[in-house]
Amino acid sequence: MKEIKMFMTASCPHCRRAAEMMDEIYSSRPEYRDIPLRKIDENKEADYASKFDYYYVPTFYVGDEKLHEGIPTKEAIEKVFAAAAER
Repeated sequence: MKEIKMFMTASCPHCRRAAEMMDEIYSSRPEYRDIPLRKIDENKEADYASKFDYYYVPTFYVGDEKLHEGIPTKEAIEKVFAAAAER
C-alpha cells in the first residue's frame, strides 16, 4: 500500500468536491480508509508542493506518480485509491 498525496487549496471548490467524493468512496470501500493520505495545501506548504509537477488542484500522486490532475470525478479518484491499494 502506498501513500496518496493530494495537492489542494482550502479555497478550491473542486478540492472540496473531491473531498466529498472521497467520503462517498470511503462509505462504499471502507478498506480504503487504511491507505495513508497526505493532504498538502499548496498555500501552506509551498516549498514542498513546488517539488512536484502539476498545475491544477486537486492533484493526486501515488508514490511519485501523478495519477490525476484537475477537475475530479468519482471514477478518477477511485482509480487513485485502487492504484494505492495494489502497490
